[in-house]
Amino acid sequence: MGRAIAAALVALAAVTGCTVQPSDGDGKRRSPVHIDLPSGTPSPARTPTGGSPSAAPAPPDDDKPSAAAAPPRVLWSRGATGRDVRELQARLRQVAWLFEGPTGTYGEQTERAVSGFQGKRGLPRTGRTDTVTWQRLLGMTREPGRWDLYLMGGQPADPPDRRCTTGRVLCIDKTSRTLRWMIDGRTVSTMAVRFGSQGTPTREGVFSVYWKSRDHVSTLYDSPMPYAMFFSGGQAVHYSADFAARGYAGASHGCVNVRDEAAIAELYAQVRNGDKVVVSW
Repeated sequence: MGRAIAAALVALAAVTGCTVQPSDGDGKRRSPVHIDLPSGTPSPARTPTGGSPSAAPAPPDDDKPSAAAAPPRVLWSRGATGRDVRELQARLRQVAWLFEGPTGTYGEQTERAVSGFQGKRGLPRTGRTDTVTWQRLLGMTREPGRWDLYLMGGQPADPPDRRCTTGRVLCIDKTSRTLRWMIDGRTVSTMAVRFGSQGTPTREGVFSVYWKSRDHVSTLYDSPMPYAMFFSGGQAVHYSADFAARGYAGASHGCVNVRDEAAIAELYAQVRNGDKVVVSW
């Protein structure tokens, strides 16, 4: 029986490529079977804990076109209006690409200025202010102040002084730099105005129009004062070509300057001698 079992083991070893290991000299028994895998046999694929075998990445498809980058979003373009357009124009003035305004309206001059700014910096010359153009301009300029935004007028008027709520009143506010023409508490028209400098300030208080002079010329400064409506000594509300040209970069000699000639011509036709004038902060 023993010989038969030994013969069977020898036959099994010959078939499977295994060898029977004799005991070592220390008398300890070793595993009776040692399996030799043929060289070049691949090892089983390793599976990450809790997952399936990773698939090999697919080769890139060189024939498939890559998606084009989306163009930057346009923020403002020709025809846009509002406070944001004023800020754009004020910043373009800081870098000498725009010389008019700010007007608050995105017109031809603003479009041309934006296009020039873009071309100088290697951006597409669209004339439209997109996010890339705006960020570049922000990095080159400072935050404009209130009178940078309203250098040429157009600012909103503050609520009228309580002394303006009855009768016919030229209600002039130094804080918002505006003139309201009011009748019985109703605002008929509003316009931007400019005042005297620190050396020649516009007087504050309650006055009345005592003289109107359509084509007046100052005898003191020899300067035109069209549509003059005098209310305190030599101080009057009148049209100023200098205000129309330079805005708040200049000042009067104490008069209340109006830059909109059409608006003051209409106002001059409505105001009467004796109408009240209120000048306040």
